[in-house]
Amino acid sequence: MRRPLRDPSDMIIRDAVEADDTVVGELLVQAYLTQFAKKLPDVSYSPERLADLRNQMARRACASVLVAEIDGLIAGTVTLYPAGASGSDAWIVGAVDLRLLAIHPEFQGRGLSGRVLDAAEARARKWGASAICLHTRQGALGVARLYRSRGYVRDETGDLDRRPSVYLEAHVLRF
Repeated sequence: MRRPLRDPSDMIIRDAVEADDTVVGELLVQAYLTQFAKKLPDVSYSPERLADLRNQMARRACASVLVAEIDGLIAGTVTLYPAGASGSDAWIVGAVDLRLLAIHPEFQGRGLSGRVLDAAEARARKWGASAICLHTRQGALGVARLYRSRGYVRDETGDLDRRPSVYLEAHVLRF
């Protein structure tokens, strides 16, 4: 049963801390293994990829991991790599790299992803970024549609061809 979201003040968006690492890592793993699997059933994830999703300590060392918290429960997360950060896949000078948006299944379909993205975009602007770059797996049409609805545009110059395992399509929101 879904918890009621009474109003936007029910959700706090904050920087993740070490105590959040396990919960955020498991939220990401479950999103990949359940929600993303429904949309892309032919995709499988290696043990190395799942371990990477769980490795929030390393991620927080070079990126800003945001969490959406409702009544003490981490309901969502997104990661934002500053311009030039180690591990960033941004292809535009001065742009940040947005990754790993996930919403807990209990809270999906309630607009939380938009509010989490609002916070990430506000952070990028605060940092003085020229744009936000992100990648979606080729064929993940619903995910790409979410970003397009927010003003992100497809930019083939930033595509990442990592076949045979994955082809990532680039999108950008310029400020």
